[in-house]
Amino acid sequence: MDGEFFAAHTVAELDGWTDYDLEAAGRLAEPLSYDEATDTYRPIPWADAFALVGDTLRGLAGPDEACFYTSGRLSNEATFLYQLWVREFGTNNLPDCSNMCHEASGRALTAAIGTGKGTVTLEDWEVADAIILLGDNAATNAPRMLTWLAEADRRGAALIHVNPLIEAASRRTIVPHEFVDMATFHTTSTGTLNAQVRIGGDFALLRGVAKGVLEKERSESVAIDRDFLDAKTEGFDEYKALCESTPWADLVRDSGVPEETIRRIADIYVSSERLIIAWCLGITQHEHGVETIREIVNLLLLGGHIGREGAGPCPVRGHSNVQGNRTCGINNRPDQAFLDRLAAACGIDPPREHGLGTVGTINAMHRGDVKAFVSLGGNFALAAPDTPYTYEALRNCELTVQVSTKLNRSHIVHGKRALILPCLGRSEIDVQAGGEQGITVEDSMAMVHISRGMKKPHSDELRSECSILAGMATATLPESKTPWQSYVDDYDRIRDKMEEALDGFEDFNERARHPHGFRLAQPARERIFLTPSGRAEFSQAPLPDDVDPGEGRLTLGTVRSHDQFNTTIYSNDDRYRGLKGLRTVLFMNDEDMRERGLDEGGLIDITSVSKDGSRRSAYGYRAVSHDIPRGCTIGYMPELNVLCGIADYSTESEQPVTKHLVVEVTGQGVAAK
Repeated sequence: MDGEFFAAHTVAELDGWTDYDLEAAGRLAEPLSYDEATDTYRPIPWADAFALVGDTLRGLAGPDEACFYTSGRLSNEATFLYQLWVREFGTNNLPDCSNMCHEASGRALTAAIGTGKGTVTLEDWEVADAIILLGDNAATNAPRMLTWLAEADRRGAALIHVNPLIEAASRRTIVPHEFVDMATFHTTSTGTLNAQVRIGGDFALLRGVAKGVLEKERSESVAIDRDFLDAKTEGFDEYKALCESTPWADLVRDSGVPEETIRRIADIYVSSERLIIAWCLGITQHEHGVETIREIVNLLLLGGHIGREGAGPCPVRGHSNVQGNRTCGINNRPDQAFLDRLAAACGIDPPREHGLGTVGTINAMHRGDVKAFVSLGGNFALAAPDTPYTYEALRNCELTVQVSTKLNRSHIVHGKRALILPCLGRSEIDVQAGGEQGITVEDSMAMVHISRGMKKPHSDELRSECSILAGMATATLPESKTPWQSYVDDYDRIRDKMEEALDGFEDFNERARHPHGFRLAQPARERIFLTPSGRAEFSQAPLPDDVDPGEGRLTLGTVRSHDQFNTTIYSNDDRYRGLKGLRTVLFMNDEDMRERGLDEGGLIDITSVSKDGSRRSAYGYRAVSHDIPRGCTIGYMPELNVLCGIADYSTESEQPVTKHLVVEVTGQGVAAK
C-alpha cells in the first residue's frame, strides 16, 4: 500500500470500507501525509514528516496540548525512547491501552501487595492444585493457556471457570501442540466447574467463597494460613468480620450463583495447597473492577496463596508487550521515585504532574485543549469508548500521527493534518548502523526476552519504531542533549541506559541474551510487600449495588469473537458460539427474549442509558438465544463501543465500563431515536 494505492482511493471512499477490508488491503509501504485538497494520503519524505511533527509540537502553547498513545505493541527499547522523548518535551500525557484494559489490575495489586503485576510464573501453572479463571474466554483471548489447562486437568487439578457465558474453552479442547490429538480430534478436559455469574456478580461470588472458607475455619484449622496472616498481612480481622456479617442471601442474589456452588468452590479452596486465580477484562472493565481484584487478593491471602510455588494472582494481559510498556515508563501517573531515577540517568527534568489517560485525552481533544495526537500502534478510534464522540475528538486535532503496519479506522478518522508512518513488524529484520538489531518484550509473567526479525522488510521505506521515535524526537527537541541517533545505531546503548533508569534491569544486555531471557524481580513473590504498612493489605469494600439496573433494563457486556484480535476482525464467524457471517447480534437469555416479545434472529434496537443520563442506540441487530443469566446480554466490540458513553468509566480505575453497560432492548423501530 504505497502512494499509488492512496492516489486511487480518497479517504471519503475508504471511510465506506469495512474494517476487515481496510486491514486486508495490505502492508503500509511508505510515509504518507493527508492532502485536504484531494482528500487523499500522499507520499512524504521521512525528513519532512519528522519536521511536520516537530514544528507542530513546538508551535503549541505548551507541551500538555499534545498526547502520546501506545497500544502495547512497542518493544521495551522503543517504549523507553518514547516516554523519554515525551517527558523531555515536558508532559506526562501518555495514555495507553492499559487505561482501557488492565488499569484496574495495576491499581488493585499495587494497593494490596505493592506491585502492579501478578506474582505467578508459567512453572506455577504446572504445579497448582486449583486454578480459578474469571472473566476470560481462553480459547479466544489466551489460546496458549489451553495447553496449561489441559495439563492441569490431567494431573487432577481443579479448574473453575467464572463467566456469564459458559464458553467452549471451559469444557474441553484439542491441545494445539499434540499432533496425534489434532489428527484424531481427541479432546482433553479443561474444566471442573462452571460458576455462571451475573454480569458484575464476580465480587459477590468471591466474597461468598471467602465466607465459606472462614466458616470452615471454625472446624478445620487448615482452612486458612494463620501464621501467614499474622506475620504478613494487615486488616484480616476487619475483613473476617465483614464476611461473617454479609448474609448468604445477598451473596447469592448479587452473584447469581447458588449457595451450593459457592460452597463447593470453598471446599476446593480449602483442599488446595496451591491456588492460582487468573482474570482478564471480564473483571477489569467494570465500575468496581479495582475492588473486585482487591477481593481476589483477599481470597488468596486467606490461605497464604502468595509467595508460594503454584499459587498467586495472575492478570492475563493479552497484548504482546502491554506489561513491558508500563514497566518501561508508559504511564500517565508516574510515581516520583521513577521520575527521580529517570532524571538522574538521562539528564532531563521530567514533569511531575500527572498527565491525561485515555478518557481524559478524548475529552481534552474534544474541547480543543489537546491539539496534537501521536499514536504508536493500535486502532484508537475503534478501541476507545463512545465512538462518534471519539471520532469528533480526533477530527478536532490540528495533527494526528499514526505509526502503523496496516491500514485501520484511525487513519481514516484523522486530524486536520495527518501522518501515517509505516514501521517494521517484529518478524522483519532490523538493520541499523551498528548491524542487525534485536528488541525485548515483557510477558504477563514478567519474563523478558530478546528477539530478532527473520524476514526481509516488506518495503525499503519502512523504519523501525526506535528510528521513527528518534526522528520525531530530534525534530521536536533540536537542542536536546539526548544522543537519539546513537541509540538508534545500536540498541544495546538504549538497554545500557535502561539499566541505569529502571529497577530490575541490572546487566540488561547480558541477561536479555540468555536462551530463555530473565524474570524481572517481583518482591511480592518473596512476600516482601512494598505497601505503606509493609504488609499485604486486606480491603473491606462493601458489596456493589449495581447488579440489577432495574426498570426492566438489562446489563450488557462486550466481548470478542473467536476470529478477532482486539479491534482487528479476521472474519465475521464465531465458531465457538455457533455463528457464521454475522456480528450484529445480541446474545440474550430465552426468558428475557420472551418477556420482550422477541423472536430468535429477530431485528432489535439496543439503547444504552449512560451514567450522565444520555442515550445511545445501535439499530438493526439480531436477538440470538444463548445460555446466559437473566438480565444479562452480550455483544461484540468494537461495534458496540458506540453504546459506551464517554461518562461511562469507572471512578476507581478510569477505565471505560464496556463490560457493564445499562441497556434497553426492543423490537426494531421502537427504541428512542
